[in-house]
Amino acid sequence: MNYTETIDWMFSQLPMFQRQGKMAFKKDLTNSIALSKHLNNPEKQFKSIHVAGTNGKGSTSHIIASVLQEAGYKVGLYTSPHLKDFRERIKINGKVIRKIDVINFIKNNKSFLLRNKLSFFEMTVGLAFDYFAKQKVDIAIIEVGLGGRLDSTNIITPEVSVITNIGLDHTQFLGETLPEIAVEKAGIIKQEIPVVIGEFHKETFPFFKKIAQEKKSTLYLASSTIDYTYESDLKGAYQNHNIKTAIRTLNILKAKGYTISEENIKKGLQNVVKNTGLLGRWQQLNENPTVFCDTGHNKEGLNYVIRQLEATSYKKLHIVLGVVNDKDLTTILPLFPKNATYYFCKPNIPRGLDAKKLQRECLKFELKGNTYVSVDKAYKYALKNAGSNDLVFIGGSTFVVAEVV
Repeated sequence: MNYTETIDWMFSQLPMFQRQGKMAFKKDLTNSIALSKHLNNPEKQFKSIHVAGTNGKGSTSHIIASVLQEAGYKVGLYTSPHLKDFRERIKINGKVIRKIDVINFIKNNKSFLLRNKLSFFEMTVGLAFDYFAKQKVDIAIIEVGLGGRLDSTNIITPEVSVITNIGLDHTQFLGETLPEIAVEKAGIIKQEIPVVIGEFHKETFPFFKKIAQEKKSTLYLASSTIDYTYESDLKGAYQNHNIKTAIRTLNILKAKGYTISEENIKKGLQNVVKNTGLLGRWQQLNENPTVFCDTGHNKEGLNYVIRQLEATSYKKLHIVLGVVNDKDLTTILPLFPKNATYYFCKPNIPRGLDAKKLQRECLKFELKGNTYVSVDKAYKYALKNAGSNDLVFIGGSTFVVAEVV
């Protein structure tokens, strides 16, 4: 198989959460452990940092990677989902994995993958760990895919565990309450491994504290121990939380003997996009009219995005909006401004919610606009209708943003 055929096989033959939803989620680490053993335990051949959380884990992972790159380390970065190309998920020093490495991994392990019915996510994690081991990275930043305790990445023993925050997302898998979800995320806390909690929440912190004590893990609360800020090329105001979490994590690495200077931190924060290729975080796509997109898609993430919109000056607001069909719209639609013109669309994946259905649901919250046959059409009409002093925002789903960046 060539690269396109290999990726098509991975996408179509095996369940994948981002396209199929609940049926792709496996509450078991058996396959991940078996694949690791088959690959000679690659995750034991490099140092790592494990990053979980409802929001901010992607940005936090990229910030840490950028600073470590500035400090001269060879840095692996595993994140999900991708926006444009599958290879965005697996990078070393900002460069995506080569197509031939993806092809060869599947070719060499296909019989094992088929025999053991590995999911898309399980095989992708195995590919990442195998690649980082073979490329001899100094350290890899590993972002949790979903939850923590039973996530395929949770076979590593990291230098530091990081939990950015907790919110009500993916409740069909992780639990209906914040404490239930906190227990799932806290599953990445390992015996005697320090853990950083990004944002304090009175409902969830006691659970983190209890599990950290049981594991004899020193617990650090980034929001209360880091009181200085840095300039960054990540422009969303919400990034301040992620920056604090990243700096607390980097300070722990320094205490463990990693060489990271103040200059490395400053440069790393100023060059996150350049160093790592991060996309879709309050990213500006156009001027006159101003266009921003953001991948925030749950209540907590969209809260930050809407606040950012409110802090931005414009004459009229245009919002290109699309969502996935398992999203609880009653939690997110009340957040959106009523004084905007909406352009409803369906992201081009099986889980995308029909634009007409989205329009009907939005009307219940006095959000009005027309429907369009694609994200691209919706964006083009928004640009056409917007004046030079207007603001166009594109979001609601990672998959909507993927079609415009």
